[in-house]
Amino acid sequence: MSQTVKTLLGLLLPLAGTVLGSATVFFFKRQMGDKVQKALLGFASGVMIAASVWSLLIPAIEMAEADGGNAWLPAVLGFLLGMGFLLLLDTLIPHLHLGEDKPEGRPSSLGKSFMLVLAVTLHNIPEGMAVGVVLAGMLEGSTVITTAGALALSIGIAVQNFPEGAVISAPLVSNGLSKRRAFFYGTLSGVVEPLGALLTILLTSLVTSVLPYILAFAAGAMIYVVVEELIPESQAGEHSNVGTVGVALGFALMLLLDVALG
Repeated sequence: MSQTVKTLLGLLLPLAGTVLGSATVFFFKRQMGDKVQKALLGFASGVMIAASVWSLLIPAIEMAEADGGNAWLPAVLGFLLGMGFLLLLDTLIPHLHLGEDKPEGRPSSLGKSFMLVLAVTLHNIPEGMAVGVVLAGMLEGSTVITTAGALALSIGIAVQNFPEGAVISAPLVSNGLSKRRAFFYGTLSGVVEPLGALLTILLTSLVTSVLPYILAFAAGAMIYVVVEELIPESQAGEHSNVGTVGVALGFALMLLLDVALG
């Protein structure tokens, strides 16, 4: 398999997960149950936490060590910048979290359904960056990031995008949208991932020395999403233990993928 095919596969797998998850709206007649939704949100959290550590932060540290620099500097600085970047987007972009009536971000006249989509699109940005920077490391021939490791991350993100697509599409139908339009909006929220990944690959190819920083940046952005959005939503109200079990399963799966394939 050529590097081009591997890169395309890595770019499109996460989007495929979102598309398939969004398509579940055609098969469920009723709104997704609260327990199922919490479990899926927890699962996505676990995958993202594990990916941030094993696929992003640890490679950033190992790359810095291999270059003879301060091993902690890219990881710490990149991580904090990634957290700050998502905090800025979260503050500026109007969006609405699941189960909430009051939108966040700047005041806007956008509809509730569209702001729900924006909320999901926001936390798809760091996922796209994570896939892009790992693929960039693979293309660069890094000894730290292997082809199998890069594809393992793409598979992990795709797996967690499946429930994510289902979680965003079902409430859109509940808000009055047709199933076809809910599927379209759910898919649209995932398009930002391959686009973000491509931009990250281009940026990294221009300045290869920043690769460890961008790895840690993507990790910080992903952890922000987990702490700010996914875990609170999975723990709100009753049945919070279901969300916790989801976190454990998602973390274990991503750890398995990274160790077995990486």
